[in-house]
Amino acid sequence: MASRLSSPVEPRSVTPLQGARPGVPMFVWCVGILVLALSLFGGHGKPSDPSDPSAKPHGAAALAPSSSARPPGKHLPRSEPTRLLIPKIGVDAPFTELAVDAAGKLQPPTADDTNLVGWYAKGVSPGEQGTAIIAGHVDTTTSAAVFADLRELEMGDRFTVERADGRKATFVVDNADTFAKDDFPDQRVYADTRDAEVRLITCAGDYDHSAKDYTENLVVFAHLV
Repeated sequence: MASRLSSPVEPRSVTPLQGARPGVPMFVWCVGILVLALSLFGGHGKPSDPSDPSAKPHGAAALAPSSSARPPGKHLPRSEPTRLLIPKIGVDAPFTELAVDAAGKLQPPTADDTNLVGWYAKGVSPGEQGTAIIAGHVDTTTSAAVFADLRELEMGDRFTVERADGRKATFVVDNADTFAKDDFPDQRVYADTRDAEVRLITCAGDYDHSAKDYTENLVVFAHLV
């Protein structure tokens, strides 16, 4: 997916995912939307130069006007996440760090571990003020993976991130939407926030054999409580 920012779209209903997809040629890193605009994270809350018409909104510049009128909500100091616990869907998984390559593409968790989630380590840590990104596989060629049932999360569901500092950051789900990969709302998903928020991301929709990728992405939006 191109890293061009697009306007937020109306929420769409969550499309049921399937388990392992037969006929998929090798493992596909299905979180294809994570071809990041580095400026979304690199500023860590610093706005774009308004004199540059080509600058993409990020950090404070990407916030809704009403957000700047109130103080930040509850948040924790920065700390590396160690484990993701989502009791409703049976997730109990360790974290690995994810980095962005020279082309701006987030590198995936290892394909040979179906019970592993990754976080964008140069961005916000879960519980810290801003938007933390957590990504996981939905399936492999042989079995379902850690986020196979992510579609089942609904508003009000809770999950916990255990952290290296010994604290547990608990999040409540605000909503879960699916987006076509060719119409992905980068700003809505990735932009910095004044609260401590998390995006859980995996793939959804049908598997496109010609593109060797899934057609949609599922994003769960949640905030720290």
